Amino acid sequence: MTSGPNGRTAPLLNAVLSVTSHLELHEVLHNVIEAAADLTGAPYSAIDVLDAAGEVESHLQTGNAPDVHALLTHPHGVEVLEAIGTEPMVLEDLIDHPRFADLPPGHPRTARFLGVQVRIRDQTYGRLYLAGKAEPFTADDADQVRMLAAAAGIAVQNARLYAAARTRERWLAVGQEITTTLLSGTDIEEALELIAARVRQVARADTAVIVLPGLGQDWVIEFADGDPVGDLVGIVMPSNGRAMTVLRDGHGIIVDSFARARNLRVPQFGRYGPSLYAPLMAGDHGLGVLILLRHTGAGEFTENELTIAESIARQAALAITLSESRQAQDLAALLSERSRIARDLHDLAIQHLFATGLRLGQAQQRLLGSPAPAPAALTGDLEAALDGVDEAVGQIRRIVHALRTDAENAPLTERVEAEAALGRTDLGLATSVTFDDATAAELAAGGMEDLADDVVAVVREGLANAARHARAGHVRVALVAQAGVLTITVTDDGVGPDPAADRHSGLANLAGRARRHGGECTLVAGGDNSIDGAGGHKQGGAVLTWTAALT
Repeated sequence: MTSGPNGRTAPLLNAVLSVTSHLELHEVLHNVIEAAADLTGAPYSAIDVLDAAGEVESHLQTGNAPDVHALLTHPHGVEVLEAIGTEPMVLEDLIDHPRFADLPPGHPRTARFLGVQVRIRDQTYGRLYLAGKAEPFTADDADQVRMLAAAAGIAVQNARLYAAARTRERWLAVGQEITTTLLSGTDIEEALELIAARVRQVARADTAVIVLPGLGQDWVIEFADGDPVGDLVGIVMPSNGRAMTVLRDGHGIIVDSFARARNLRVPQFGRYGPSLYAPLMAGDHGLGVLILLRHTGAGEFTENELTIAESIARQAALAITLSESRQAQDLAALLSERSRIARDLHDLAIQHLFATGLRLGQAQQRLLGSPAPAPAALTGDLEAALDGVDEAVGQIRRIVHALRTDAENAPLTERVEAEAALGRTDLGLATSVTFDDATAAELAAGGMEDLADDVVAVVREGLANAARHARAGHVRVALVAQAGVLTITVTDDGVGPDPAADRHSGLANLAGRARRHGGECTLVAGGDNSIDGAGGHKQGGAVLTWTAALT
């Protein structure tokens, strides 16, 4: 490199070193404009950093030149800035450019201008420009600023990479916290509240909401965190909206601004600007959608943030699935242990007490039948021992009954959900259970003892058939109690029933259970009623319908 006519090689090298010695973007930009002003002697220096869409993402300027600033912020001044190409733009006066017009009469003509692109190879990162110099900008000025802009491009790229790495580090730390919390046994609702709060914080969003399955086919905002969000919880998401699209596709999206949307399907989102949607995917099954929202005017979410958000959402979904499965296994293990204890008490302890009672009774009879009179104290002790054995047997029988009925008398809705959770762990299915408030109240009411075991058996058999015979991946179980009839529908996305196959014994058993309660059982091809991986509709699959009269 040769020095320019003013011998400024050393200052340029110092400027390049100053520009590239920082990783924080604001410091990089500040150093760029200060170095450009020092190299050229211009009283005004500024830089615009552009986003992926070519819009100004950040702007920084230095120098006290109000007339120049007024020209550059004039609408036609902005157009001139946008016209800066791959070669330096040198103007004796900014308003001489073809894109500058309608300058108010009498405006001072002092805006000598030099502008260059900040770029690396074919990618443009921004614009560096100077103005207001008393003497014209020279070719040497242009060369110096162009080389500085090249260094600035590398510095901006490094700063963005550094910022992206820091962002990923923060997100991953939050992801680890969420996973640890879920797998430590925290209640699912508490964990979802934590997910909304921590992800909102790390994403620098103003609001975070989580959309989960509601009643029937509805998907509802169940959790929200951030500024006043009371009007968001409970919103039913439109079936053709972004959340459902994300859930069906399994990929997140970025929205530049809700405030500019023409057709806003969720009016409450109109007060926000940029947003990010990330599906909670467990394998191919969508558990819900995480939506991050920023206020109008805030910076848009980046592709890097979307990628990390999708990863964290998948991690959280997997942890949720494992947590639910573990809870179901714990419940099943508890019920199994209760049954074992009851069985051991009945088969071992009671039988042993019976044997002891028989021996005591025989000893009492021998004493009473002997020629010599038995001591009164001894016969009294034997009588008391026999009474004690009878009382112990009674107590153990009551304990056995309580152990058995505790498991059998658990809320029917919980027993059904436990079966669905076991379907996920033992059968590898993506399952969901739905019932409305009226049905839940009906199932919780008394008088269901005779029906409860059959309901659990229907759900268990339906899930087993979907996994083993239909080779399904997703199964939805719906319970509806209406007009004195309980209807259970098990819908899958499998291969559908084989019309040439004989009726399976399991289905015959379910039909028998239905007839016992005045109902019926059918298995038909799914058609439009079957489901796909996002809980939507598609052709194929099978629908098992089981009914029983509620008496």
